[in-house]
Amino acid sequence: MKDFHALVVWQKAHQLTLAIYRVTAHFPREEAFGLTSQMRRASASIAANVAEGCGRSGETEFARFLHIAAGSASELEYHLLLARDLSYLNTTDYTQLSDALTEVKRMLAALLRQIKLHRQSSP
Repeated sequence: MKDFHALVVWQKAHQLTLAIYRVTAHFPREEAFGLTSQMRRASASIAANVAEGCGRSGETEFARFLHIAAGSASELEYHLLLARDLSYLNTTDYTQLSDALTEVKRMLAALLRQIKLHRQSSP
């Protein structure tokens, strides 16, 4: 069992989730159960799946939850594009959130590669 708090990818995903909550607080009220909810759920799912994977036994299960987190990250990527195109996000907010998300996605991919290499080199 790993301490998810120690993983930089979890820390970055958590900060991204907080930023998503802040920016979606200003979305139109009619989006409360639509895009606002979807973006918050997808962003929280990234950090939550990293945390859940840390609580599981073995690298195989950890990797499975990292894959789920990566899927949620791709979902959030689309929601950010949609929010920008609907003019719910200004260019600055979109760029900052998109850049933060790209960093999290790269970190997840690197961690998955590391796990795969470790499994291949283990007897």
